[in-house]
Amino acid sequence: MNFKEIKELIEIFDASNLNRLSISQENSTIKLQKGQNCATAVVVESQNAPSATLQAPQSLPQIAPVASAPVAPILVGETINSPMVGTFYRCPSPDTPAYVNAGDKVKKGQTLGIIEAMKIMNEIEAEFDCIIKEIIPSDATPVEYNSPLFVVERI
Repeated sequence: MNFKEIKELIEIFDASNLNRLSISQENSTIKLQKGQNCATAVVVESQNAPSATLQAPQSLPQIAPVASAPVAPILVGETINSPMVGTFYRCPSPDTPAYVNAGDKVKKGQTLGIIEAMKIMNEIEAEFDCIIKEIIPSDATPVEYNSPLFVVERI
């Protein structure tokens, strides 16, 4: 595996609920393990070289460890989910108010927030008339594809 493939594997592993993963391919083995209070450890073993342990760099936000909760929160109600991976923003700029707050009534097509992906701002619109019950991610928080953004009640 090349560096890019290993990096992608680390990102997928960090976003998952798995605690350990071991992959063997041709002459190498990659072992990933999450500790309770440590970053992801990557062990690359090759038959031609001694084992090496790489610590996931803390300076790269895309592969920083994700704190895993013991139990995923249970969401009560219908949700509006993220259509893409990116960074969620509640307002168009830091000095302006949020698009919506909990308790707001919104119309179909109204902007609820923004997801920045590859320096492009993508507006998230209401899929139907609803009341915002809860806004799940904090402002400027990374979100995954299909992760819930809003808990809503149809009206």
